[in-house]
Amino acid sequence: MSFLITALSMFLFWILLSGEFTFILITSGIVASLIVAYLSHDMFIGKADLKTETGRVLKFIKYLPWLLWEIILANFEIAYLVLSPKLKIDPQLVRFKPDVRTNLGIVTLAHSITLTPGTVTVEANRKEFVVHAIWQKSAESIIGGEMQRKVKEIEGEAKELEGEKSV
Repeated sequence: MSFLITALSMFLFWILLSGEFTFILITSGIVASLIVAYLSHDMFIGKADLKTETGRVLKFIKYLPWLLWEIILANFEIAYLVLSPKLKIDPQLVRFKPDVRTNLGIVTLAHSITLTPGTVTVEANRKEFVVHAIWQKSAESIIGGEMQRKVKEIEGEAKELEGEKSV
């Protein structure tokens, strides 16, 4: 199944980039896509449980409107900071131990923090996140952990971090 998905993805990408529909180009695209799929299908798709991954995708789609709303609210907070007569900017680095268990969770959380205006993920790994916050309220919202809880829901029933064995 992963071979077929990889081959189709590569062929569609080929068509998208070429924009030409001559016999030789389509034939070349099919051959190249099959070769790439044969060599890399296990890296592109991997051995995924379709039911689990479908659930994660649906949870992520549910997460996106919440994230968009948080981005909008953070934009208003930044506008308030900029337009406020008293400069309330209090830049600081916030360090915390992430509550997420998978590489997907770490990446999703790091990018979500960076997408939210007023915060930038400086460092993200399994042991510690370092986030630059432009003022105290942004730092408190990161420490509060609502975003972490939402990302943890996307992860689902992951037992351990990918690439690590439990002892």
